[in-house]
Amino acid sequence: MNIRGEHYRTIWPTDAHRSVTIIDQTALPFAFRTRLLRNAATVAEAIQTMQVRGAPLIGVAAAYGMALAMQTDASDASVERAHALLLATRPTAVNLAWALNRVRAALRTLSPSERPQAALQLAGQLADEDVAINQAMGEHGFGRIDALWRTRGGQGRINVLTHCNAGWLATVDWGTALAPVYRAFDAGIPIHVWVDETRPRNQGASLTAWELGQHGVPHTLIADNAGGHLMQHGHVDLCFVGTDRTTATGDVCNKIGTYLKALAANDNGVPFYVCAPSPSIDFSLTDGVQQIPIEERSEREVTHLWGLDDQGGVREVRVAPEGCRALNVGFDVTPARLVTELITERGCCRASSEGLAALFPERRIDTKRVR
Repeated sequence: MNIRGEHYRTIWPTDAHRSVTIIDQTALPFAFRTRLLRNAATVAEAIQTMQVRGAPLIGVAAAYGMALAMQTDASDASVERAHALLLATRPTAVNLAWALNRVRAALRTLSPSERPQAALQLAGQLADEDVAINQAMGEHGFGRIDALWRTRGGQGRINVLTHCNAGWLATVDWGTALAPVYRAFDAGIPIHVWVDETRPRNQGASLTAWELGQHGVPHTLIADNAGGHLMQHGHVDLCFVGTDRTTATGDVCNKIGTYLKALAANDNGVPFYVCAPSPSIDFSLTDGVQQIPIEERSEREVTHLWGLDDQGGVREVRVAPEGCRALNVGFDVTPARLVTELITERGCCRASSEGLAALFPERRIDTKRVR
């Protein structure tokens, strides 16, 4: 996507593939910085500190971390060390384990001499697959926007509400929930995005608003709790959100606050779409509330805020009383009954085991047996 008119991916190999470069998302929106990652340890650190974040991007970054580890030590022990190190970075998004297990399985079939080049090729393949998946989801989601636009006779504008950041910064390119938005904007449909600020890390304010602005998409930042009010007054036509893990029965785990948006959308008859790339679908789970591990992050993210002061410096300030305890739950689960449709790279379906099985028959599970 675009940064000052220039195309970027969020991660790319550099230095004759002996390192990878990432966009440091913790510097946005006040500065655009990149960071060079040379080994699995620095990739793990970048994931833990959220310099790279978003389920699809985390998976690809971890694959590159495995590949970098192979450049200096391609032994069986090194494969297992890198896998364990990277797997421990973030517990909720399933893409992490999916990508790491895919790379490890491929490497186990090869001799150590073959592993360095093969790991790099596979990581690059996963990156390209992510882009293709997101483009396909963008087309399917665009169909829902275009259909609504046509029913209105091409009049007015389409108002989309999104939560957190599920744009191209959360993926290698295009994004998940914002891919349909970019596709509609590029097609000339007048579209406007309500951007939830998404506390406590403010990814909506710092990331989504930034990337929409870079691409030229009209948008308005709103407080997290304003979405229901806007829906009540007819100012939201569609909701598009991403997912960190979706169960085989259609429950959706996403950034904390997504569940409340789904409840408000359901109460006000606003379609609530979840853009779910297949690597984020965990076909081994059937109950999102009971089975998905929910990450708890530092209290400091709740009790303090980062911002730009009047002198142009980035500062952290306390917003809670000294000694106040805080709970920082990173994700929540939206039950399938509140999801209008899942949008995948293979098409749209009901958020149910039957709906997903129709699109992914090779992944179908016996939900009664799993329960």
